[in-house]
Amino acid sequence: MTIQTRTWTCPRSSAPPAVGNAHRAPQLVVASASPQRRDLLHQAGLEFIVRASDVDETQHEREPPLDYVRRVATAKALAYHRTPNDVVLAADTTVIVDTEAFGKPRDARDAEAMLARLSGRSHQVATGVAVVNLCGQLHTEVVTTDVQVDTLSPQRIAAYVATGESEARAGAYAIQGRGASLVATVNGSWTNVVGLPVTETLRLLRAAGLSIA
Repeated sequence: MTIQTRTWTCPRSSAPPAVGNAHRAPQLVVASASPQRRDLLHQAGLEFIVRASDVDETQHEREPPLDYVRRVATAKALAYHRTPNDVVLAADTTVIVDTEAFGKPRDARDAEAMLARLSGRSHQVATGVAVVNLCGQLHTEVVTTDVQVDTLSPQRIAAYVATGESEARAGAYAIQGRGASLVATVNGSWTNVVGLPVTETLRLLRAAGLSIA
């Protein structure tokens, strides 16, 4: 599911700079420290620079998870001081169980508790994507994917957590790694579960002024 779609129209006063001998071509700036997102963008054939934004990613009290990832992605994108040639991309991902957002586990015990909650049931992975276009305008989308996790024994959970792969992963698993063995089915964007819905992101970047095949 993708929510909020909008087409940009640059006002004349903020039209993007012409590309020619006197101007640089548009540059993609990724305001994220995530190596998974960088890998996905490289695999899509994009060239970019990384300028990770340092923002507070704490969820507000009673803040709906979809609003949360949109807000954090927006904050990351706007924290970068762009030039007129920059298209800025930022994202934030969370795992949703019973309307509760699962961020990154604090430690191994917390990771085991998260995986026990996910065991044998379906959950959502939501990523907020924010792009600032050549006009300096902001656009956001939230993409969700339904994931069914296999029934996991305590021993299986402990063995997975012991690999260290749960660290710094929303929901305490990495589908692109050994965590794939924990997942029964995926309904929706697989790359969204990794950390960035690539198809939707490329569509936003094209609309923002980047030339992408």
